[in-house]
Amino acid sequence: MKEKHHSGAPVLQLERYLPYRLSILSNRISNLISSTYSSKFALSISEWRIMAVLGEAPGASADDVSIQTQIEKSILSRAISKLLQRHLLHREFDPADRRRSMLKLTATGLSVYREMVPVSYDYEQALLTCFNDAEREQFSELIDRLYEHTQTLPDTTI
Repeated sequence: MKEKHHSGAPVLQLERYLPYRLSILSNRISNLISSTYSSKFALSISEWRIMAVLGEAPGASADDVSIQTQIEKSILSRAISKLLQRHLLHREFDPADRRRSMLKLTATGLSVYREMVPVSYDYEQALLTCFNDAEREQFSELIDRLYEHTQTLPDTTI
C-alpha cells in the first residue's frame, strides 16, 4: 500500500521499493563473496566477473565482457589492466580489426579460475539454503522471467 505524506503527496517507502531492495541485496551478496575472492585470490568482484566470462568464453572482447557483466567501461578497463599486469589475462589484437582485442585467461589465470569455480558454487549453495528445492527452482525461474521482462521495457516506461 502506498503511503501518503502529511501533505497528501505520495511517499516512496524505499525499504519496500523493488529496485532498491534488489540493489541492496545484490550489494550485500557481492560484499560477502568479495571478501572470499579478495582473501583467497586477491581479486575484486569486477576482476572475478571478467575471469568468469573468459572462463566460459575465451577470446571475448572487452566490449563482449562489458555487455555480459554490465561493468561500467572505465572500471572494466582498470580491472582488465590489473589482470594483465598480474599475468592472469592475455590480450591479442584482432588482425582484421586492430581496435578489437581478444582476451583469454593465461595458464595461471585458468588455474585461479579452476580454483574459484567450486568456491563460487559452494557460496551459491550456502546462500540458497534458506529455500527448499521447489523454492530454489521457482526463484530461479522468477529471476529469469524478470530479467527477460526488463529486456522488453523501454528506458522510460512511464
